[in-house]
Amino acid sequence: MKLVQISVFLENRKGRLYEACALLGKHKINIRALSIAESEEFGVLRLVVDNPEMALRIFKENGFVAKFTDIVAVEVADKPGGLAEVLKVLYEHDINVEYMYGFTEKFSDNALLVFRFDDPDKAIEILKKNKIKVIGKADIINF
Repeated sequence: MKLVQISVFLENRKGRLYEACALLGKHKINIRALSIAESEEFGVLRLVVDNPEMALRIFKENGFVAKFTDIVAVEVADKPGGLAEVLKVLYEHDINVEYMYGFTEKFSDNALLVFRFDDPDKAIEILKKNKIKVIGKADIINF
């Protein structure tokens, strides 16, 4: 099952990240995972939140450029080599990882990671066949 990530394009200036996060807080939307990639003038804030539809609407209503992107979240053993075990499965099945980042919290003894794949449906099929837990929307809302 795919999840949605919100990608928000931010000008690289003081306070802009605060403005985006404060908007979510004002509307009681909880951030579950995030990453920010920056360049000299712009950055891309990537978020997994408990209410993505409302978050996207609020960003757009407040002048942010934002869009949904399909991502896949998986549970990974929180031990040395845990991530490598998942990456090995993906490598052996010719699945390319475009980027990844971790969750800000965890709901078990395992780590949670977000992946962006060029073919998310194929990646999910391969992960499940190899008994790697794929996180669903209900998991994101309830933890």
